[in-house]
Amino acid sequence: MQALAIILEAPERLSLRPLTLQPMGSSDLLIEIAWSGVSTGTEKLLWSGRMPPFPGLGYPLVPGYESVGRVVDAGAEVRGRIGEWVFVPGANCYVDARGLFGGSARRVILPSARALPVSERLGARGTLLALAATAFHAVDAAAPPELIVGHGILGRLIARIVIAMGKPAPMVWEIRFDRRDGGGAYRVIDPIRDERRDYRAICDASGAGEILDTLVMRLAKGGEITLAGFYDSLTFAFPPAFMREARLRIAAEFTPADVAAVTALIDAGSLSLDGLISHVRPAADAADAYPSAFTDPECRKMVLDWSAL
Repeated sequence: MQALAIILEAPERLSLRPLTLQPMGSSDLLIEIAWSGVSTGTEKLLWSGRMPPFPGLGYPLVPGYESVGRVVDAGAEVRGRIGEWVFVPGANCYVDARGLFGGSARRVILPSARALPVSERLGARGTLLALAATAFHAVDAAAPPELIVGHGILGRLIARIVIAMGKPAPMVWEIRFDRRDGGGAYRVIDPIRDERRDYRAICDASGAGEILDTLVMRLAKGGEITLAGFYDSLTFAFPPAFMREARLRIAAEFTPADVAAVTALIDAGSLSLDGLISHVRPAADAADAYPSAFTDPECRKMVLDWSAL
């Protein structure tokens, strides 16, 4: 069996071509992808060639861990799932390409346990479940962020989730004027307008590796900085952090439990995914869509539509 897939052949070189899929096992699902999102964090690092070494990483590689689609076939043990609409957090099903992420293809095969049911009514917004789950994973419900840095799509979701949990609305910093819209229930300001220096919990969603010194200076003693982005490298001056007994927490990748939690918030009407996708392009235009997702300042979130392929 073959499937048309997006392939990062090498840094800054992308193609759309058929790949042979591995045989489907008794507990595997075959899913026809309808929509897939482009990550401006890890996938940007893969695109640029700046991704730090990871087991299984290399080129050619199929990107994508933000896909939704329908189960069209299944192994003998899971045939009852045929017809379900599911979220696909990546797939490693290719004979002649790496699938460290692997969800950006017309069809994918993955174990049934990894395909998470999701409402078809979400449409393209279903691709945002990975980011929403990442945001949920970054929020410590016992000590939610009082300050969020960055009002891109991840920062917006973190702020929305804090409020959906019934916690006090956070302050949000954003240096770009054109990204200070859409706050609604919380304030979004230029950081130079914020004089506060006693934040107990700060969550960085900017991905800027040089920001730690600035954030440390805004902490209360014993305060915590959560790193919710993905960083090439990080440095900070030790004495100010020492004086504040600062704590650093790294939020790793989301889990199925995080997806279930945000799905419950969405179903309850507490969390909205509206207004977050800025660009939708046909998957056939992937060679142009990926660079645009990474370089166009007006692109908050790029989603690819696979329906025509």
